[in-house]
Amino acid sequence: MRNKKSIATISDNHLGEGRIGLICAAPAGVQQQLVDEEPDRFYVLAYVGHRGWIGVRLDRKVDWDEIGEIIVDAYRCVAPRT
Repeated sequence: MRNKKSIATISDNHLGEGRIGLICAAPAGVQQQLVDEEPDRFYVLAYVGHRGWIGVRLDRKVDWDEIGEIIVDAYRCVAPRT
């Protein structure tokens, strides 16, 4: 049996940060690009940000098709190659 890895989770005001967000793995380089382009929607997390994970705010207007694409990318980041 393979080790299980998380691809995403939901954060609801974690550590009193005042955000509801999707936290997920992101391809290399994407985290900084998204935060630079849309800092009101994307953010770096204290505990997993150094590993390239990204926070996506869900307490703002949400494009659910985009969220679906982000989750697929997250899966591809952590899924076994086989």
